Amino acid sequence: MELLNLAEAVIAGTLISQAEANELLRTPDSELLTLLSAAEKIKRHFKGNKVKLCGIVNAKSGRCSENCSFCAQSAHHKTDCQVYPLMSEKELVEAAKAAEKNMSATCFSFVTSGKTVHSDFELRTLGSALATITRETKLNRCVSLGTLNLEQIQQLKKFGLKRLHHNLETAESFFPQMCTTHSYSDRVKTIKLAKEAGLEVCSGGIFGIGESDVQRVELAFALREIGVDSVPINILNPIPGTPAAVNHHPMTPFEVLKLVATYRFILPTQDIGIFGGREKALGTLQPMMFIAGANVTLIGNYLTTKGQEPTKDLQMIRELGLEIDV
Repeated sequence: MELLNLAEAVIAGTLISQAEANELLRTPDSELLTLLSAAEKIKRHFKGNKVKLCGIVNAKSGRCSENCSFCAQSAHHKTDCQVYPLMSEKELVEAAKAAEKNMSATCFSFVTSGKTVHSDFELRTLGSALATITRETKLNRCVSLGTLNLEQIQQLKKFGLKRLHHNLETAESFFPQMCTTHSYSDRVKTIKLAKEAGLEVCSGGIFGIGESDVQRVELAFALREIGVDSVPINILNPIPGTPAAVNHHPMTPFEVLKLVATYRFILPTQDIGIFGGREKALGTLQPMMFIAGANVTLIGNYLTTKGQEPTKDLQMIRELGLEIDV
């Protein structure tokens, strides 16, 4: 496969096939730099040299009714996860402002454990915080609240919500091995409702939980078909007490970079980010995630694990000659 020619075709509007994507993911290590160069060419065409920085807050932690195999917050697993109710409006706003001021975040998301928002009080608290952040910051507002109905989504939109985050997590063919308390179609339904409401959608997955290379490509094509706006790629950071930690299939740095590059070929116009697990999965090769086609990353801490120091991320971005997209 002539990688640079394929990149030119993608830039011109060609949609690659699953067979071509599978071949990209199997690129020999000896040709890795050529693959990354081709993916970076696509990214530069559609995204320039800009990087978006997302911040999150674990707004409600633990005791989740769902049994996702990788999640430390599931009540089905025995982990050391903190448990606390929904943060106050003041705490949510302070977390967002700190992310904008101290970490140069351009997007901020409230993330809550649990299948959905369980009360009108929670919805009002989240909505009021969104309204304040809309007035007092320049942040793009996002939430990750599990399964929502159209009325809930529309209510949050009125408060200033711009984007809904709701990962498909993995390929439909692998989903039952990842979770049995809800279905893949449940997740697709929430995404479609968000799009119906006129919101941007952030949806991706977690890798290294036992899925095959073919299933990694399957997920990307599902995301392309649904028409999501942003795709976060998470690499499993195995948490003791979770089933995924027992069945961990660690990815090498080269495998992660090939995954990012392949997703850039499949999803040329979408934002693509490396989020959870990048520090351990990529190690000293972290800067190459941007050369591989990523134009977004999460800055600061994750939900239940620590992230890289924001100063290091900002330095990495500067040294690569990239600019923060404001």
